[in-house]
Amino acid sequence: MNYAQAACQALAEAMRADARVVALGEDVGTGGVFGQYRGLQQEFGAARVIDTPISEATIMGAAVGMALTGLRPVVEMRVVDFALCAIDEIVNQAAKNRYMFGGQGRVPLVARLPIGIWSGSAAQHSQSLEAWFAHIPGLVVVAPATPQDNYSLLTAAIACGDPVVYMEHKELWGMQGEVAAPSSAALGQARVARAGSDMTLVTWSRMLHTALAAAEQAAQQGLSVEVIDLRTIWPWDRELVLESAARTRRLLVAHESVQAAGFGAEIAATAAEELGIPVKRVGGARIPVGYARALEDAARISAPQLLQEIKLFANGADRRRSMA
Repeated sequence: MNYAQAACQALAEAMRADARVVALGEDVGTGGVFGQYRGLQQEFGAARVIDTPISEATIMGAAVGMALTGLRPVVEMRVVDFALCAIDEIVNQAAKNRYMFGGQGRVPLVARLPIGIWSGSAAQHSQSLEAWFAHIPGLVVVAPATPQDNYSLLTAAIACGDPVVYMEHKELWGMQGEVAAPSSAALGQARVARAGSDMTLVTWSRMLHTALAAAEQAAQQGLSVEVIDLRTIWPWDRELVLESAARTRRLLVAHESVQAAGFGAEIAATAAEELGIPVKRVGGARIPVGYARALEDAARISAPQLLQEIKLFANGADRRRSMA
């Protein structure tokens, strides 16, 4: 099945198993923009798959209230860019409630905030803001890269007792893959997507597929790159990353989001502090994503570009890119 269908199946199974699970957001009753809610309102009714007004703050505020009174809402924000209209409800209400009230309240909601460059959609629909939410105590941050993980990780996110910022990629919805169900993945657990010995490359979301393509090309040129799919941005799997980096003695982090202050910096700094090994980051330029194809391409990182960075790093070259 595809990435969207996998998430839809995970949500349907959770709703069948637990009457407290509800979904709310714009157009969820008609199946959602990407088909990730297709057929759910027909099965569960409009009281559990709830179409809302176009007001992100209202949607998220209602979901926080639902969660505090015992429901387990799955909140649709359409794209992460729109979720900025609900930032107070996510950051100051959902994330902090458990701490500020001594555990008397819990906010077991899943906020679906799709990230990434969305072809032809320009600067206000193409952001990757996972580092923003990783910075907030109280939030779990998840970024699935495959149909299997979109099924397994959404299942785990719905079962989590804390607020989960769930960041699907806007250009992965149609991606096909095998999905084993029922299954759940442990939040905070990365996976080795490709074994290697010369370098560890850590990535997540759509960049995983770029990284795998670059690693395959590197292998044809005699470089063995281990690719780790982080899967969960927070908590992130320090143990697996550090074990791999200690073995390969080089760590490269690649992400689609802007390199400046991206989450890759946290991973690179940790490896440098703990292991004292060479580290390198590859991320997007600090520019808005343009509407014109040429401008959009300038914001993307391609497999050939990533391969070039891999080769330079493997050869010990120190090339610093100037980010405006």
